[in-house]
Amino acid sequence: MQAISTRALSLGNALHDALEQSEFYLHYQPQVSLSTGKIIGAEALIRWHSKTLGNVSPAEFIPLAEESGQILAIGEWVLRETARQIKRWLDDGIEPVRIAVNLSYAQFQANDLPLIVNAILNEYDVPAEYLELELTEHIATKNPKHTITILESFQRYGIKTAIDDFGTGYSSLSYLQRFPVYKLKIDQSFVRNMTTNRNDYVIVGIIILLAQQLEMTTIAEGVENQEQLDLLKQLGCDDIQGYHISRPIPADEFTRHFLKKI
Repeated sequence: MQAISTRALSLGNALHDALEQSEFYLHYQPQVSLSTGKIIGAEALIRWHSKTLGNVSPAEFIPLAEESGQILAIGEWVLRETARQIKRWLDDGIEPVRIAVNLSYAQFQANDLPLIVNAILNEYDVPAEYLELELTEHIATKNPKHTITILESFQRYGIKTAIDDFGTGYSSLSYLQRFPVYKLKIDQSFVRNMTTNRNDYVIVGIIILLAQQLEMTTIAEGVENQEQLDLLKQLGCDDIQGYHISRPIPADEFTRHFLKKI
């Protein structure tokens, strides 16, 4: 317990200055269309290399940032850095793809979030079509009326939204069909075992069928092998993301391997 407490204190102190010290950076994990095999997007994932602690896992520092309230500033930095990178691609004559950014619970509670996001896109002169915002099923269903209001605002600005980690929460289907989202992201916990566990296979199939009936697209995360890919394709999943395609990689590496000149 003392070791855990000491570690938490060290992380908290280091995290306090991480933004100011420019210690955060983004990696991008490509997303692939199963029908064409082409890259259709990527997820922006934050990484932290502390000058005092070295590399720190997001699983360790994100909860701490949420607890301390720093997640708001960090979340806005991720949005700005994503817009900045998209603008770099456009300026360099490289055809960008839609980049997905995760929203935290604290961010999503702010009524002016759509205004903030739209202002960032305008600041960097980035078309809304290149940004996708993800919120977890848990966040979306905590206050459905607020969710609908915020998502409708995003929709008016032309910003697409997706439900992340779908299948892990307790969503009401009556609300799901009212959420103006275009994509459901199938949680990796189902994808991981779908080749050996029939229940997980069935759940994945039901999520895909549900999305199709609601005229939404689906993306499966955590795809690690060809067998999973083949099953997802058979079930009618639209897109995939995972180590079978690529680990999250730096922007320059992502550009070299997955993007092309306009």
